[in-house]
Amino acid sequence: MSATATRWAALARDTNETKIQLAINLDGGSFPPETDSRLTSANDDAHASQSSKSQRIAVNTGIGFLDHMLHALAKHAGWSLAINCVGDLHIDDHHTAEDVCIALGYAFATALGTPTGIARFGYAYAPLDEALSRAVVDISNRPYSVIDLGLKREWLGKLSCEMVPHCLQSFAQGARVTMHVDCLRGDNDHHRAESAFKALAVAVKMATSRVAGKEGEVPSTKGTLSA
Repeated sequence: MSATATRWAALARDTNETKIQLAINLDGGSFPPETDSRLTSANDDAHASQSSKSQRIAVNTGIGFLDHMLHALAKHAGWSLAINCVGDLHIDDHHTAEDVCIALGYAFATALGTPTGIARFGYAYAPLDEALSRAVVDISNRPYSVIDLGLKREWLGKLSCEMVPHCLQSFAQGARVTMHVDCLRGDNDHHRAESAFKALAVAVKMATSRVAGKEGEVPSTKGTLSA
């Protein structure tokens, strides 16, 4: 991928459980021309929406806390991100949360393309009041995740706490990255979860950053990061 290539992707993922439209630009700015019209007409006044000169974010999964986490992830990773999902929430939150994060991971990998000329590794600490989380990322093409958030509540809004680490695991699977995310301390589960997503965002931004002078180079001693 050239240093000036646009790193974006748009997709639709429809199953019997969820119907998802998604668009992402890893460097902020506009969305691909093939972006679903249901995303481009999204309401910028929605609770997980934000527009600025550098980013556009609009997330609507039907699960408020998941929207909040993905909004934070996109904001601090520097992405433009639009997601709309209609899922079988009459059953529970599992299919919607899992499928959205798998789709997000897949779109991320598609947008990134051949991982040349990038830093590859990224790490970050992010605090939120009393909570502190650490994230370490490798754009490895080897999907693996270790997530330890230490959440104690049963629910955060309408997202079950067991799904919070599973969302991160699902993203890693779809994105084909290796990542370790740990909440190191904190008393409030909302703070613990949000600090984890923010740490991941900053780590991903570092890992996908272009390295001047390394254009076209594969950041691996093997000479490839392909499967």
